Formats: sequence, structure tokens, C-alpha cells
Amino acid sequence: MASGILRTPRIINVQPTKKHTASLFIFHGSGSTGKDIKEWIDILTRDEFKFPHIKIIYPTAPAQPYTPLGGMLSNVWFDRNGVNIKAPENNESIDAIAKATSELINDEIKNGIPESRIVVSGFSMGGALAMYLAYNYRPSLAGCVAMSSFLNENSLVYEALKNNIKTPPLLQFHGLNDSLVPFSWGEKTHDNLKKLNVNSKLISIPNIEHEIVKSEIEQFKEWILKIIPDV
Repeated sequence: MASGILRTPRIINVQPTKKHTASLFIFHGSGSTGKDIKEWIDILTRDEFKFPHIKIIYPTAPAQPYTPLGGMLSNVWFDRNGVNIKAPENNESIDAIAKATSELINDEIKNGIPESRIVVSGFSMGGALAMYLAYNYRPSLAGCVAMSSFLNENSLVYEALKNNIKTPPLLQFHGLNDSLVPFSWGEKTHDNLKKLNVNSKLISIPNIEHEIVKSEIEQFKEWILKIIPDV
């Protein structure tokens, strides 16, 4: 069901201005939509966020029961037992959405874009999804960006990384004043991934809550262009 929903027109594509040679997925946070995060980023950049050669894909998560909201329906990528770094992961839910979003990645590959030219990224829960994809399900991706995100202490990602020799580079952003997802959770995630040989860079942003800011998008864009440059 999740796969079917993800493949509906609720996916927003921003086409490159020239030849399409790379793709970037941007996953929204819990309870949001692809349209919402696109508008947020466009407002910060004061224009539509786009690249000469990179297609941007903004999917919307399926509406499904979300335990932290008492089982109410919400647009979430996967269910959580709790918004806490110590909570056990819902592996079945994560696996279902990873397979569904992998189909979207496969669509890009069918259209001629190599997996080594595809980057996954996201905000909050969307950043966690990006990390699940890059460090468990699709380790051949070009890169991963996680904004205000974390992985649970017992994450299946850490177990998977013990068997992965080569992994995509990671760029993390996190506000120092984040009260929803504390900076320490993002820092712990960064440290754990570093220990497992992920080339990870964590950028802390002073005086910022659980949000995306202009300086973040500017650095995000610069990093993306280095990872998947025009060819």
C-alpha cells in the first residue's frame, strides 16, 4: 500500500534546467508533505531550488497510524515506538518504506541515472529515512544528507554497516537549540556512524530550533554539487 501511495502524483519533481545526469531525493519530516518542504526551501532560497543537471524529487509519505500520536493517521515514512533515541525501532515499518522508496530510486536508474549519481536527503524523520536507505538498503548511492535527524541507539543501520566496506558520504546539520530532536541525538548518531567508517560531517547551527535555515541550504547545495557535479 505504501508503495502505491508513493507512486501517485503526490511526488513533486523539479526538472534540471539542462541535461539530466543526476537525481536528488528530499524527504519531508513527520506529518508534513513533499509540497510543504519544497515551499519551505524555495522561500529560503527566494526562488525555486533547482540545479542545471540534477532532478529533485519530493515524495509525500503515506498516511498511516503513528504511535507517538496515539495511533492517529499521519503522513509519516515509518512508525515509531517513541520519539526517543533509546526507543526500539519498528523494523517492519522501516523495511516497508525502504522498499517502497527504493522503487522510486529504481525508477531513476531505469531512466538512465546511475545509482552512483543519486543522493538521498531529508529533514527530521525524512533524514532518518535517507540514512536507512544509504547505510542499509542502498549503500551504492552517491551521498546522504540528514537535517535535524537521528538514528536510534540500537538502529539496524549500525548492524548493517559492519558488513559494508564502502558507504556514501554523509552531511548532517543540526540546530544546537533543537528541543524536539536534541543536538546530542544527532551528535551521537554522527559519532556512531564515524566509528563504523562512514565519512560523516556534522555541522552544528547555533540558536536554531527544529527547523531549516538559509545557511543550511546554501551549504547543502554546495556539498551536493561536489558529490554529483555536472558532467
